[in-house]
Amino acid sequence: MATITERKRKDGLSYLIRSSCGYTSDGRQRVESKTWKPSPGMTPRQIEKELKRQATLFDEQCATGAISGNVKFQTLAEQWFKEYAQINLRPRTVDRLHQHQARTYAALGHLRLDKITTRAVQSFINNLSEEGINKSTGGGLSPKTIRNYLSFVSDVMQYAVRMGMILSNPCSNVILPPLKKKEKDIYTIEETQAFLDSLQAAPLKYKAFFVLAIYGGLRRGELLGLEWSDIEFGHQLITIRRTSLYTKEKGIFTDTTKTENSRRVMKLPSEVFEVLRQFRAEQRSERLQLGDQWQQSDRIFVTWNGSPMHPNTTYQWLKRFCESTGQRFLGIHQFRHLNATLLIGAGVDAKTVSASLGHTQVSTTLNIYAHTFAQSQARASQAVADVLALGKKRHAT
Repeated sequence: MATITERKRKDGLSYLIRSSCGYTSDGRQRVESKTWKPSPGMTPRQIEKELKRQATLFDEQCATGAISGNVKFQTLAEQWFKEYAQINLRPRTVDRLHQHQARTYAALGHLRLDKITTRAVQSFINNLSEEGINKSTGGGLSPKTIRNYLSFVSDVMQYAVRMGMILSNPCSNVILPPLKKKEKDIYTIEETQAFLDSLQAAPLKYKAFFVLAIYGGLRRGELLGLEWSDIEFGHQLITIRRTSLYTKEKGIFTDTTKTENSRRVMKLPSEVFEVLRQFRAEQRSERLQLGDQWQQSDRIFVTWNGSPMHPNTTYQWLKRFCESTGQRFLGIHQFRHLNATLLIGAGVDAKTVSASLGHTQVSTTLNIYAHTFAQSQARASQAVADVLALGKKRHAT
């Protein structure tokens, strides 16, 4: 049964409601409390009636375990990683979430779950935009990074709701800074051709890797996860079945594709398979020379002895290659965007582009490449205008 204590303060009348919420693991009774303040203008009879209702409701919440938010955020977050994230999320996702711990724990880790208000989370989010927060640039974090921080806090708080520890998620009404849509920087047709030409002098392994990146639009992890058994030379098909990834905890490891739709079969031009044939012959020769030193693997892109290649190896090689050849370095992922842009520019429909990229939904493709599709549509409209005359007189010749 809840106990009620009247409090008279300078800011007005309020009531402290206390109720037993069971016992702790060491046998001590756990008592929770809440403060209720009458609305202005309420009569004594209305106050008495509402106070009883609030006390009864609080009793019921304690009895059903709905009030157990005396756990600190950091404590629950660590449990969430162990009980949910590591079981249900991909290793790379968990690894990225761990990167949000330090700042989040510093701001919210010491607070009890039931004391974390929307305002407290909003203050934390606002702080991430302030100058000096980003140690690399000296400015604030990007809107996208800030969204990732809120997502982390919200996931933990939602877990608390599901476990019956708190009644609602305080992150629901937090206001985020607007995302700044930035045009993707990719190679022009001329730059792409120049890059392909410069690859003629590159080692076959890297030539094959970046030819596949350009013509196939594959993710880096998908490229590194390719095996020779995935290549069907006769029909010029490549099957994407797995990814090769890296985290500090696991090192280099093999994982499933990013989404179910990312598992796909692609048909690519004969020129791509000619490069792959040359590289396969070279790799077979190297395997024979190394003998027992070669790590038995069917992977296409490997180190000198056949072991899995670290994801950063191709990135660092490309950076050095661009510097030595005087070309712009835009990273590896730009080739995926380049591939999509070329497909759209060639008039390929959104559904086909989405399937080629391995997106789960066509809407994802449309959102990412909205500007490119708009440009393609504008060219199509102009093509109609070039054929038909509207409001113009055609003169017979």
